[in-house]
Amino acid sequence: MSIVAYAPDDLTVTVTADTTLAALQQHLAPRNQWLPMDPPNPTRLTIGEIVDCDLSGPRRYGYGTVREHILSMRAEMADGRMIKSGADVVKNAAGYDLCRLFTGARGELATVEEICFKVQPRPEAEQFGKVTFPTVEAACEFVEKLDTTELTPTVLDLHNANGAGPWTVVVGFAGTREEVDWQCKQTGLLAAVADTKLDYDEQLWATTATGPVHKLSVLPSKLAATIAAMRGVSALVARAGNGVIYYRGEDQGTGLAPAARLMQRLKHEFDPANKLQARRA
Repeated sequence: MSIVAYAPDDLTVTVTADTTLAALQQHLAPRNQWLPMDPPNPTRLTIGEIVDCDLSGPRRYGYGTVREHILSMRAEMADGRMIKSGADVVKNAAGYDLCRLFTGARGELATVEEICFKVQPRPEAEQFGKVTFPTVEAACEFVEKLDTTELTPTVLDLHNANGAGPWTVVVGFAGTREEVDWQCKQTGLLAAVADTKLDYDEQLWATTATGPVHKLSVLPSKLAATIAAMRGVSALVARAGNGVIYYRGEDQGTGLAPAARLMQRLKHEFDPANKLQARRA
């Protein structure tokens, strides 16, 4: 577990895959910088697990997915060759983008050993607000309206603890103190931010909960209809602005047959002997 290189003036850091996210954030903190990723269990999760499983948290809406923070990576192929994809600079358009391919591949195409990230300065201020709705349709209508404004939320989530109403929309803003206050005021959330936290996401992923967490991706415009049609769901958190749904309960089916077939073809090309097994965070 180590920080291989850190160039704070260039906003880049290179770490080994076995480094935990919490350790990396701690290393960046003295320079008021951070890697804007917030999956659950940062003290346990390693950077390799986060990259392999493409894990993200509530701030995904504003800061993007794991792929968007990676500049380069070193990986060991199934045949033992070491390769490097990308470059440790901000702008690079040379060669195939294997970084994006390997991210989320669960280690089935290559074993990621080292990753170079683009980091960011920490925002001066960050606040969250929440609004509760009686139906998922009303909640999603609020999300759609907010998504068409000039506001730039970093968090736009929908969650429910028991698979039924009421439904809570969480909105987060980051930036200067003035920017955050103005955006909260525009959404009418200025009075609601003090007690709002992102612990609903941690609760969904808590190891004490029963059953696995399933993932379903849909168009944001189809979010309300998809959730309304789900049955046997005990808890749900949706990245409402992205159309990504995480839930516990009965598997609703992901409809990923075409993607699964494509992954099988990639697996055959990168690991014909099937040496690499899928990992789970």
